[in-house]
Amino acid sequence: MTEFFHSCTTNERKREIEELLNNFAQQTGAWRQCLFFLSNTRNEYVMMYSLTVFENLVNKMWIGVASQDKMEIRSCLPKLLLAQHKSVPYFIRNKLCKVIVDIGRQDWPMFYHDFFTNTLQLIQSPALASLGLMMLKTTSEELACPREDLSVARKDELRKLLLGQVPTVLGLLTGILETYWDKHSVIAATPPPSPTSGESVELLGSLFQGSQYSKLLCQPMAALDNESQQLCCLVLECLAHLFSWIPLSTSITPTLLASIFHFARFGCDLRTKAKPGSFISSNSCSNGHEGNKVDRARLGVYAMTCVNELVSKNCVPMDFEEYLLRMFQQTFFLLQRLTRENNAHTVKSRLQELDESYLEKFTDFLRLFVSVHLRRIESSPQFPIVEFLGLLFKYTFNQPTHEGYFACLDIWSVFLDFLTTKIKGRLADREIVLNRYKDALGLLLREVLNRIQFRYNQAQLEELDDETLDDDQQTEWQRYLRQSLEVVAKVMELLPSHAFSTLFPVLQDNLDVYLGLQQFIVTTGTSRRLNISAENDCRRLHCSLRDLSSLLQAVGRLAEHFIGEVFAARFNDALAVVERLVEVTCYGSRTSLYDLETAVPSVLKPDLIDVHAQALSALQAYSHWLAQFYSEVHSQNQSQFVNLITSTIDASSPLITTKVPEKLMLSACHLMVSITSTVRPVFLVTLPAVRNIFNLITTENQTHRLPQEVNVLCRALSNMLLLPWPNLPESEQQWQTRSSNHASLLAALTREYKGIRGTVNVTPRQPDLDNTVMQQTLPVLRDIVDSISGESTKSRQICYQSLQESVQVSLSLFPVFIQQPDVTDEMLAFFLTLFQALRVQMGVSFTGQIIHTFLSMFTREQLAASILQEGSAGCRVVQKFLKILQVVVQEPGQAFKPFLPSILSLCMEQVYPVVAERSSPDVKAEMFELLYQILHQNWRYFFKTSVLTSVQRGAAEDTMENEAQFTAAMQAFGQSFLQPDIHIFKQNICYLESLNSKHKLYHRKLFRTSMLFHFINVLLQVLLHKSHDLLQEEITLAIYNMASVDFDAFYSAFMPEFLNGCQGVDSSQRAVLARNFKLERDLPSFTQSMQRLVNDLRYYRLCNSSLPTGTIKL
Repeated sequence: MTEFFHSCTTNERKREIEELLNNFAQQTGAWRQCLFFLSNTRNEYVMMYSLTVFENLVNKMWIGVASQDKMEIRSCLPKLLLAQHKSVPYFIRNKLCKVIVDIGRQDWPMFYHDFFTNTLQLIQSPALASLGLMMLKTTSEELACPREDLSVARKDELRKLLLGQVPTVLGLLTGILETYWDKHSVIAATPPPSPTSGESVELLGSLFQGSQYSKLLCQPMAALDNESQQLCCLVLECLAHLFSWIPLSTSITPTLLASIFHFARFGCDLRTKAKPGSFISSNSCSNGHEGNKVDRARLGVYAMTCVNELVSKNCVPMDFEEYLLRMFQQTFFLLQRLTRENNAHTVKSRLQELDESYLEKFTDFLRLFVSVHLRRIESSPQFPIVEFLGLLFKYTFNQPTHEGYFACLDIWSVFLDFLTTKIKGRLADREIVLNRYKDALGLLLREVLNRIQFRYNQAQLEELDDETLDDDQQTEWQRYLRQSLEVVAKVMELLPSHAFSTLFPVLQDNLDVYLGLQQFIVTTGTSRRLNISAENDCRRLHCSLRDLSSLLQAVGRLAEHFIGEVFAARFNDALAVVERLVEVTCYGSRTSLYDLETAVPSVLKPDLIDVHAQALSALQAYSHWLAQFYSEVHSQNQSQFVNLITSTIDASSPLITTKVPEKLMLSACHLMVSITSTVRPVFLVTLPAVRNIFNLITTENQTHRLPQEVNVLCRALSNMLLLPWPNLPESEQQWQTRSSNHASLLAALTREYKGIRGTVNVTPRQPDLDNTVMQQTLPVLRDIVDSISGESTKSRQICYQSLQESVQVSLSLFPVFIQQPDVTDEMLAFFLTLFQALRVQMGVSFTGQIIHTFLSMFTREQLAASILQEGSAGCRVVQKFLKILQVVVQEPGQAFKPFLPSILSLCMEQVYPVVAERSSPDVKAEMFELLYQILHQNWRYFFKTSVLTSVQRGAAEDTMENEAQFTAAMQAFGQSFLQPDIHIFKQNICYLESLNSKHKLYHRKLFRTSMLFHFINVLLQVLLHKSHDLLQEEITLAIYNMASVDFDAFYSAFMPEFLNGCQGVDSSQRAVLARNFKLERDLPSFTQSMQRLVNDLRYYRLCNSSLPTGTIKL
């Protein structure tokens, strides 16, 4: 063993030693030598190896061990544990405990009747208590939630046996905790009267009236010595594991709960200073004390783990509800201790000194309380909910870490959701409920707003990272802001006017600073400078701009609370906001602050750009409000509306030029898109600013100089011309003029693109230039088509008229560029959008021509080459091609039916053979979706059942057509269940179930007679191999639905055949499996039978595979 673990041993030699050791372990009776080694060696490797031999023997070969040998092992190992538990390392002791518990798991109570009583006796003898607790914890872990190496019957038996022991065990553990607490409380020196002990009862007085806990919990803390602390930690660890599986019941007594809470106080107790004047040098004393402090914190953590295990259970029996109330009272006593202020400590410094894990556990408790039990407790007169929220408030806003603060914000979010739901359900006393919480919510809102402002919280906000992106593509600062704003929005939903009157003045203050910057702009020659240079002033300006940016986001986030039914009631508030936002954006664009030279360019310039961009985004968020204003009020306030829109466009249009930073330009373009698509004012086309942009884009020479972001702008212009105007009849839509304008817009955008066709076959042009033109033009066209996909027929007609020539050019260029996957990818993306939005407008014959071209271009070689490069542009081309075909086969009517045979053959004969044996997850997912759509949308292509025949013959026998293709498709589905990709597996099982619910797939004669049992067999094997365990429920449901087609055949024909074919079990085991598999016909019972079958079959195989050859089993 020493040689095996030595650093100089070669891998070759290690393999030899491993083989020798494995052979030794397989010998009958090897355990005797191992018992000798365990008793006589001090080498840890040898001990560990010997215990592994025992573990293997007990868990895998126990059935075949002679009963005399079993008795000997059962008596020797516990003796060995008692003799050596103090002298061997802890991991050897734990392993030995586990082996003894494994024997108990097999033999207790029939052959090893004193297994559990021995453990209880150990716990009761003071010298061996910790060993007994170790055994108890291992028993709870291994027997209450055993792994699969037991039959279901044995698992159930063990659970019943353990539940029978629960009251005794809990009684014993309660006794230990009480004894130690009392013993050490008596000797503990009485502390000086604390100035806070009186007030702590006062604050939550109503919580404790007449309860003995108020006295109990104000007792001085027990001063435990080290050994007692270790033991109490073990007891609490055991309890935490027991609570994870014991149902809530009266065995969990008030005394036990009180004891756990005594120990939970250790986590929030700071009095750990050593007494001065002791003889030990202060150095060693404080070190010893630090260790002690850590142990005390550990006690608190374990105690809170116990509490959380209990609180996480949602199913609370009636007789336990009072206990819950008691638990909450005790926990809030602790919360009060944590958030208590006195002269020595602020709340924050107290929380900073506490153990991090303890705080985490405490926050977990609060989250569980609010999410699981608040609805039970909230209306109880004994529970002072408002005072609780006060404590939670102090706890939240004094968290020492950002993560802790986030976790607390989540708790508030859950609480706010709970309130919102409650109010929606009880409209009658809505005001009473809200008034009860109004002050608490107001405080929360104000404090959360303060926390996102540098003005109040600069030190903490500067620690947040605003550069590295996390998995959700946001920085730490963005996450902080987003979570805070979610809380603000939820309060806004409950108390709209209050929230608005809190937020708007704060926004105004920062806006005044920003709007006042104009007076500091100094112009010299061509340069413009911001004349603020004192360091302090720059810092204050930086903070104010950062805050303004956050508050603008907050105002944008609240836009949804001004529209819909509340539009009229909150009209004035919203109007005030929108007017301010329009004013700010106009001011920003007019003074072009982004262009100024500043004293600290690296800081102030990004700040100024960000404020301007956020103002545009916030205004964009109010586009739905503007749309409602337009449709409801504009007839009275026409000039007001026109001014808002005109000013918005005037603010955005100057930003659309290359001189402006990209961030700003994008914000301006997106604002334009929202106004053209959501608000759609009639007079937009007539505005000079819009005319200028139109000319800018349609003038030929300009196109090169415009940056990429202008794509978005083309969409805005196209929307303006294509989308129907609200509030106007069809006759006043001016389609004629709009149509010719749209045609000239698209002619300008595609001028160069159309030019490629003429030259591509004649002269060897620069292919790079062609590629660039294509990759610039196609996304713009795709955007334009995409934005009208849900619109009226008229809009789509005009769009297609303007695009027609470009579409034909694209089709003729397709064969030329087929070898360039990145260009083909763009082209197919364009065609996919066309098919989704404009297939009716394109007409059947042209659509047919496109599909025909594609089908002839994608040869098998072409497809194979593309698919094999996973993740490449070629692979994406095939995916988009399959997506286009999905759109085609879903089209109702007969128009595209002629393509079905060639689409099916492409799918089954060209794509499927390439992907069948490879992982290629992306292409596979699209291919199976295409297959499913073909089957679902074109069912009658395979099954010709007329309504008349089905009425005449009841359950009509199917007339099958294209049987070979149907069978091939089903085989492809079946094959996918033999492969490891869990996503494809899930998708395909859903497709089969969907085909069954919509078209009775499993009942069809062909499926029933030649495929049904194959599918059930494959799915059962998957369950047995546990390869797709996450999908257990879906697989079992599919098996049930397949079996229920003909339960009689399933039970009488399939199951016996399946069991006979099962490898690795003998005939008597097969008989037991068959007997236990009850003939159930409802889903829950069937599921249970199925789980039992899978578990027991695996168990028998495990046992049989581990037995030495020639073993006789009884």
